[in-house]
Amino acid sequence: MADVGEVLMSVLSTIRVPKPGDRVHKDECALSFSSPESEGGLYVCMNSFLGFGSQYVDRHNARSGQRAYLHITRTRKAKKEDDNNSGSGHPPKKKPTRLAIGIEGGFDVDQEQYEEDVKVVILPDRQEVASDDLTTMPDVVRERVSLSMAGIMAADSVSHTLQVQQWDGEVRQESRHAADLKQLDNGVKIPPSGWRCEVCDLQENIWMNLTDGKVLCGRRYFDGSGGNNHALLHFQETGYPLAVKLGTITPDGADVYSYDEDDMVLDSKLPEHLSHFGIDMMTMEKTERTMTELEIAVNQRVGEWEVIQESGTTLRPLFGPGLTGMKNLGNSCYLNSVMQVLFTVPDFQSKYVSNIDKIIDEAPSDPTQDFKTQVAKLGYGLLSGEYSKPALDPGDENGASEPRGDQIGIAPRMFKALVGRGHPEFSTNRQQDAQEFLLHFINMVERNCRSGPNPSEAFRFLVEERIVCQQSQKAKYTQRVDYIVQLPVPMDQATNTEELQEAERRREEGDSSAPTVRAQIPFTACMAALSEPEILTDFWSSAVQAKTTATKTTRFASFPDHLVIQIKKFTFGLDWVPKKLDVSIDVPDTLDLSALCATGQQPGEELLPEVAPPPLMTPDVEVKAPVLDDSTVSQLCEMGFPLEACRKAVYYTGNTGIDAAMNWIMGHMDDPDFSAPLVLPGCSSVTTPTESLSEEHLATIVSMGFSRDQATKALRATSNVLDRAVDWIFSHLDDLESMDVSEGGRSAAESEGREPPPGPRVRDGPGKYELFAFISHMGTSTMCGHYVCHIKKDQQWVIFNDQKVCASEKPPKDLGYLYFYRRVAE
Repeated sequence: MADVGEVLMSVLSTIRVPKPGDRVHKDECALSFSSPESEGGLYVCMNSFLGFGSQYVDRHNARSGQRAYLHITRTRKAKKEDDNNSGSGHPPKKKPTRLAIGIEGGFDVDQEQYEEDVKVVILPDRQEVASDDLTTMPDVVRERVSLSMAGIMAADSVSHTLQVQQWDGEVRQESRHAADLKQLDNGVKIPPSGWRCEVCDLQENIWMNLTDGKVLCGRRYFDGSGGNNHALLHFQETGYPLAVKLGTITPDGADVYSYDEDDMVLDSKLPEHLSHFGIDMMTMEKTERTMTELEIAVNQRVGEWEVIQESGTTLRPLFGPGLTGMKNLGNSCYLNSVMQVLFTVPDFQSKYVSNIDKIIDEAPSDPTQDFKTQVAKLGYGLLSGEYSKPALDPGDENGASEPRGDQIGIAPRMFKALVGRGHPEFSTNRQQDAQEFLLHFINMVERNCRSGPNPSEAFRFLVEERIVCQQSQKAKYTQRVDYIVQLPVPMDQATNTEELQEAERRREEGDSSAPTVRAQIPFTACMAALSEPEILTDFWSSAVQAKTTATKTTRFASFPDHLVIQIKKFTFGLDWVPKKLDVSIDVPDTLDLSALCATGQQPGEELLPEVAPPPLMTPDVEVKAPVLDDSTVSQLCEMGFPLEACRKAVYYTGNTGIDAAMNWIMGHMDDPDFSAPLVLPGCSSVTTPTESLSEEHLATIVSMGFSRDQATKALRATSNVLDRAVDWIFSHLDDLESMDVSEGGRSAAESEGREPPPGPRVRDGPGKYELFAFISHMGTSTMCGHYVCHIKKDQQWVIFNDQKVCASEKPPKDLGYLYFYRRVAE
């Protein structure tokens, strides 16, 4: 074996020192969830700075030819118990006193203490070089290797830069109203105690408006507690912006809320503003919890087992394949819940997990940026059982204590960064809507599965919409693709109306002991609301050539293998403030939707003529070729439909949006001229508002081996955006391979009578289903709160609450948000 110094000299040219902007993956393997704390540690390539676990580093060495790796291993130090330990073996955690993360007084981010060992390893012979060994080597070797080692260790890891280490929810800004706040000289003086709402007599959660001294109750919370919104209503009536929470006033300050700025704020003139109404700030004492204390209590409860998390029962932790917890990366519970459910669907398992060896073998040089690789890595991490092991208690290095509910689990940092990249919401650490993320992820799967099996087909179905003109009684049928059934919640169908009214009456009378009553809505009422005809009052009828009334009925044109139902719990109040309906729905374990199967055109039924509505014209304006909404055309093209068909769809639906255009496409896919160019009488062409194509973009695509005509078509279909055009052109290879554009615009394939490419594939079968999973949400809106999911595994309901995976004792099926059903085989 060659001397290690000679080997280092031979690979010195490949050893790099990280520069600003380099992505250093020193916390997580690119192909698995191995980390420096895992058995075997992590190997960081000293050229690409990609990290690899011990099972994949040899593969990277063989494929890339890179030989020098920085081997990082970490072992956890035993924690010392505090002097005031209770003797249980667990040092007591300090109760949070500050709404913050990662700073003194805030929530504990569980920073573990580790001993770290770092050395250079040269593959394939695994020769090791420690820092001390470098002192005996030539200066050029010692300097380059030392700088590289130091640079890698000093660089922020990608996972660190993606994760918020510190967050302070108590940082408040000075209100823009504070300096010049108008205060009325109305003679109002506020006593130092005994406050009641002037409208409803509530004695808790009381706020005083700093402009007119009105004493009113605060907002009502999602669980029915809080106030009756009278302080908010007063602002909406008067516009007076600032209010102080009575009971929180001390010599050090108080809670001040700005309704105009919709946030807790600072008021530097608070002593003066309070004195105006006879309140001496220096003599006041706190009698109510501040908003910060209330929020801390809520955040502490989110980590406990409440109603949806099955509090009050001792839940048995589960471990093994398919029972792997996921770490919460900061409001990532929506992602955790959705991905746990998706990887119980056989289509996703076979696409990504069964083929993981092949996917990894075919991964690009930087697998951290490859969608298929990262999805497969996540799926294998969830299903393999390798990471479904109990998390050791601090100080319990030998695993002697009983397993806790928390697992080692996996932290989907690379996956979250990849699927959220470029998205204004999913790229952040804010809470998101699980339903929106599900659709976003399905869209990414669609884009990345243009060829080969597409697992999102498991959820895809066709919806038939039947519109009947009430004046002519003629009908129109259209179809569209969907992935989720949105189920309305008819609150007027509650079966416990009297209880709800009684609870509301007691609350309005100021009875603080009034119970919280949840509306009981029958599932059958929700289904009836979904299937009943909708009245269209402004429908343009081609039969009578005028606007009239019509009815629209929606039915299933196909039944998917897996059905997703969203309960439309989130809505807007009369004041346009988002709110969540607190309802209980008796969602069934089995479902038969056969009665909602579409029937198509009925015998003897006449169809509405296919005539486009008259164009909107302005006098004095020269009539030109109609202009199409290019963004809608591009969206349809990205779904795989021919360009000319997309243009016609947008034209014949009057630029009214993607849904209408999709309906037109689904209703005309069998037309013989479906892909023919759109040419109208009197117009030589139909235009799209596309700027002249970039010659640089054209040259880039042509350099990839495509013709100029093909590059032009791709850029025009994607609004001249290069990245989208490249994605589009690779997803339309079947069409482009035989493309020979003539002057008329028809391709050679079309002139030879070739069938136009089909639209999205849909599966069909019986409409009978059984429930296998549901996702529940706690909180006032989708933008806050917490998600957990329940999944039925081997006839046993299992609750997945981030890193906690336990056998479910009382699955709260009536409180879910998203329900997942699978077809029952007949």
